[in-house]
Amino acid sequence: MSNDKSRDALSDAPIPQRNNSAEVVSSGSPLDVVLWIIALILIIGATMVNQHLPAYWAPANDIWVRVGVILSCIIVALGLLYATHQGKGFVRLLKDARIELRRVTWPTKQETVTTSWQVLAVVVVASILLWCFDYILGWFMKFIIG
Repeated sequence: MSNDKSRDALSDAPIPQRNNSAEVVSSGSPLDVVLWIIALILIIGATMVNQHLPAYWAPANDIWVRVGVILSCIIVALGLLYATHQGKGFVRLLKDARIELRRVTWPTKQETVTTSWQVLAVVVVASILLWCFDYILGWFMKFIIG
């Protein structure tokens, strides 16, 4: 077997490599900076809509208008962030994480219950031992101090 990380451990077959997210992020453009700034302005604006918008726009006195403005600001900001190289890299990361989650071997219910009881037993034993140690140290300190 090869120690090469680009090969499968079981079959020694090459694993297809994709561009990792770091390469995608490092290839940003000046347009990305503009999109990030606009998205941040929209997010900050969404946080201030509830307090300031009704004073400048009469229909914003209705709560549903404010909720709609807040949601639209957030949705537009997320759309702008998706349009950046970093956003596309993040979406790729989420897709790759979903693929990896399908490969995980999850424990059965019986294994989960057994392990949980073992952890509970260890916690109880450790707490009793720590309590005994604390009690002995407290008794010893009272004996020394008087």
